[in-house]
Amino acid sequence: MYFDPFFNIMQFLVPIFFLIIFVVIIFTLIKGIKEWNYNNKQPIVPVTATIVSKRASVSHNHHTDNHMSTTSTTYYVTFEYTNGQRQEFHVNGNQYGLLAEGDKGTLSFQGTRFIDFKREF
Repeated sequence: MYFDPFFNIMQFLVPIFFLIIFVVIIFTLIKGIKEWNYNNKQPIVPVTATIVSKRASVSHNHHTDNHMSTTSTTYYVTFEYTNGQRQEFHVNGNQYGLLAEGDKGTLSFQGTRFIDFKREF
């Protein structure tokens, strides 16, 4: 009988690899559900704030099997409250395009969730 140590190692590592991936996916789902639940329990808070910065995070994925690539952009806006505290929120592309650095107004948020920003004129 032929004994292949590589085969024995792979019999052990492949299930461990899939178990790690499964645990990471479950952990990510639980974390997302907890944040969603936390936000839903918070009151919607209106505060006076100024937009101090905007940023976009672009990620590229190239798929070698079908020679295609995808790009996604995540948008963030940082607000500063009248007491000097700053908080960054994830916003969608439409909201991002309507907001400008230096704008002052009323920010509404719920936990870590951006709700709205009403600019003062």
